[in-house]
Amino acid sequence: MDGVDMNAGGDERVILLRGMRGMIADKMMQSLAQTAQLTHHAECDMSRLLKRKDQLAEQGIRVSVEDLMIEVVAATLVQHPELNGTLEGRELRLSSSIHMSVAIALPGDLLVAPTIFNAHQLDAGALAKARGDLVRRANSNKLTVKEMTGGTFTISNLGRSRVKFFTPILNIPQIAVLGIGESASQLRLGAQGTVETRPVAGLSLTFDHRAIDGGPAANFLSALCAAIETAEPQPDRQSKPVGLE
Repeated sequence: MDGVDMNAGGDERVILLRGMRGMIADKMMQSLAQTAQLTHHAECDMSRLLKRKDQLAEQGIRVSVEDLMIEVVAATLVQHPELNGTLEGRELRLSSSIHMSVAIALPGDLLVAPTIFNAHQLDAGALAKARGDLVRRANSNKLTVKEMTGGTFTISNLGRSRVKFFTPILNIPQIAVLGIGESASQLRLGAQGTVETRPVAGLSLTFDHRAIDGGPAANFLSALCAAIETAEPQPDRQSKPVGLE
């Protein structure tokens, strides 16, 4: 079996971290060793976002919560460009275009984060198609180098698990990554003073403190939650193709 030392004695199994798994391990260590990582956590009412998902489905547009999250994160980053970019050495590059890397789990305990270029120019339907294309090509090992290295911000989604909050590791040289946790029912006070059951998700924003201070990062996360909690249909932004300008 590739990656397993069959000479290990007893009931012990030794797995060698090599190939793609080894590359992932090296990058994770490099990320933690070379950056000043800090994570903010927040809870967010997902009711309006889920309602929008249902409304799109009624129009024949099938999207996931992750697709809608990519859309609202991209829109929020346009208003908070200080979190959208890369830092290499002492050179901070902030991008006016949102190139969204999306973490994708692959068979064999592997992980990749290819990029949807110009995500801020795409609506939820187009984002769903672009993400689906990345997933298919990731599973067939057909991603390009540009897709693997051209991102300016990353989303990592554990929403289908029981994990509420976590500390996503920076996808270096990017300066921020958003982790999406489980959406679970909570009792909340409604507008008329009534107690209501709402789906509340945990969001975790890891950022490089060398490039961003805690205040601006908190402002972004607060603005993101506000955008999610007031989610409305977005204008058509499919006029430009998926790809670098």
